[in-house]
This record gives sequence, structure tokens and C-alpha cells, in this order.
Amino acid sequence: MQKWTPTHEAPEPLEGPVVATIVGGTILWFVLFLAQLPFYGWFDDHGHTWWVWTCLAGAGLGLIGIWYVRRRDAALKRRAAEDEA
Repeated sequence: MQKWTPTHEAPEPLEGPVVATIVGGTILWFVLFLAQLPFYGWFDDHGHTWWVWTCLAGAGLGLIGIWYVRRRDAALKRRAAEDEA
């Protein structure tokens, strides 16, 4: 079996509002965590407490993601300014 290799160049990666997307996702995870807290007893009774903690973990990882994409965005802007000068 032969390995398939593409015969054309890969397209440029799409750049969008990455920081806003990550911030929005982080807020969503945290809101879901807060919305589930009043029902923690129900989740505990049915063995689904991991749902609550998954939302908190998503919010925590989102904070790391915000830090990362903000630094990446600043580095890209810095590089673009250096290329112009």
C-alpha cells in the first residue's frame, strides 16, 4: 500500500478572534459550573459529580488558554510591527 501525498500546497491557517473565542468559552464553562452548584446533591446522589468538576476544570484550563493566546497574539503583533519597520 502506497502512502498518499498531496500534490498541492496546504492553505494558510485561518486567523480569527482567537482571544475572544477562548474568553467566551472560559466564561461559558464557568457559568455552567455555577449553574450546576445548586444541584450538587442531585449530582452526588446519581454519581455525576464529575460533571460539576469538569466544568470547573474547563474554566481553569480556559484561564491558561487566555494567558497563552494573549501572549501569542502580542507576539504576532510585535513580529508584524518588526517586519514593517
